[in-house]
Amino acid sequence: MFSLDEDDEGEISVGESSDAEREMTPDIPEAPSVKSFDDGGDFEGASDVDQGTLRAFVVAVIYANAAVLLVALGPMVWYFEGWSRVGPALLVGGLLAGVRTYQTYRAWQRSRDETDEADGQASDPDPDGRASDPESDSDAAPPEA
Repeated sequence: MFSLDEDDEGEISVGESSDAEREMTPDIPEAPSVKSFDDGGDFEGASDVDQGTLRAFVVAVIYANAAVLLVALGPMVWYFEGWSRVGPALLVGGLLAGVRTYQTYRAWQRSRDETDEADGQASDPDPDGRASDPESDSDAAPPEA
C-alpha cells in the first residue's frame, strides 16, 4: 500500500546535517582564555595593584553607591511619605556623596599625573612639552636668505 521500502521504513533525519552541510559549515572559533583576578579565592592577585589606586577605587565605589541610593531615596521619601525634613536631607547627603566621589577621583588623577610628570621630566628636557626640533615648531621664524 505504501511506496516505502521495508529497510527505510519512512525514517527521515531530523536535526542531523547532511555531508554537504557539514562541508559548508565554518569551524566554530574557540574562545580565548581569560585570566581571572581571583583564582584561588584569597585575592593574591590584588598585590599587583597599586595601593593608592585600590584605595581610591574602593572609596569612590562606596561614595558613588551612597550617592545613587540617597539621591533616589530622598525625593521618594519626601514625596510619597511626606517627610519634609528627612527627604531633603537624604537628597543633600546624596549630592554631597556625589561631590565627594568626584573629589576622590580628581585627587587620584592628580597623584597619577604628578607621578607621570616626575617620571617623564627626566626624559623630556623641554618643560613646555613641545618638540625641541626647530624645524617642527610652527611658530619658529623662517631663516632669512
